[in-house]
Amino acid sequence: MTDYYKILGIDKNASSAEIKQAFRKLAHKYHPDKAGGDAQKFKEINAAYQAISDPEKRKMYDQYGSKFEQAQAQGNYKGFDFNDFASYADAMKEEDQGGFSFNGSDFGGLGDIFGDLFGGGRGFGRGTRSVYQGRDIQVRLVIEFKEAIFGVEKELRFERYVKCPKCKGTCLEPGSKMVVCPSCQGRGETIQTQSTFLGNIRTRVVCPECHGQGNIPEKKCRYCHGQGRVKEFSKIKIKIPAGIRNGQIVRFSGHGEAGKLGGAQGDLHVIVVIRPDSFFQRQGNDIFSEQEVSISQAVLGDKIKIKTLYGEVNLKIPSGTQSGQEFLLRGKGVAKKGNQIVKIKLKIPKRLNSQQKNLLEKLSQEGL
Repeated sequence: MTDYYKILGIDKNASSAEIKQAFRKLAHKYHPDKAGGDAQKFKEINAAYQAISDPEKRKMYDQYGSKFEQAQAQGNYKGFDFNDFASYADAMKEEDQGGFSFNGSDFGGLGDIFGDLFGGGRGFGRGTRSVYQGRDIQVRLVIEFKEAIFGVEKELRFERYVKCPKCKGTCLEPGSKMVVCPSCQGRGETIQTQSTFLGNIRTRVVCPECHGQGNIPEKKCRYCHGQGRVKEFSKIKIKIPAGIRNGQIVRFSGHGEAGKLGGAQGDLHVIVVIRPDSFFQRQGNDIFSEQEVSISQAVLGDKIKIKTLYGEVNLKIPSGTQSGQEFLLRGKGVAKKGNQIVKIKLKIPKRLNSQQKNLLEKLSQEGL
């Protein structure tokens, strides 16, 4: 005699809750549509659950054993009949999934197992309408260093879907109107039946004729062929904000592709690439630069002109300035929030005339 308790891995005195819990765990594990599933094992698990989850059938099984199995084999008890699925559905029920019908019996309360395996039907239902959001577009924009600091307006040109200029996205030929979809009678969905080893499974799907809208054009727009959009090259002026960083993405809402059938427009995502500057470097809001000074300027001190993002400024170099020494120019960074750090670089001449050599030799004799 087949031991249904052993198949479910429970004791003969197990409660209804324990039976249900054991069945749910094994059904998840062995369902053939899952990785590592086993169709035969799944059938055995279900047969065991059907036999002992119902108090009357459990009583018969406990009392008659093999005779109960014989009755099952002869058709008096089918073991996995979807028309007698109430206890099974109850065991699986945790949330209302909706959208399934098995062999004509509607089980809108099927739980998470069939919801996980077959898509549940969430998102479909009477009155559901598909939304065709336009695709987002991503473009790469190269700008100059100073353009990134101060902001800039640029014109982009690229190909995209735009709302049909003739029907304005309605998909209708001028003078035409919307009529009820004959395929779904305005429901926006149709029923598909799929044969599986579990029986015929009926699922609700978006109507392929009206795409979930429930209505179709009496006459489709000839310009866009009823799509509500056409592809063309577009020119768009955009503003890049001041202080943008290299690699930063700027989003422009509603400047992507137009959706099908009058769907909302997607977004435009601009990836900003900043060309390096030969003089300035940036770290956060601070700007870094180098300034060459002569030996005499470093030793004796001087007042020199320093190039900044905002024009030239005077910088006092004190006597005895060392090569590599840094000076801070406050408020000369990005958006005047950061600073400019000027690094002094000592300029060593490669060639000297005779007079310069003599002077340096004298300085050398003086220990300088």
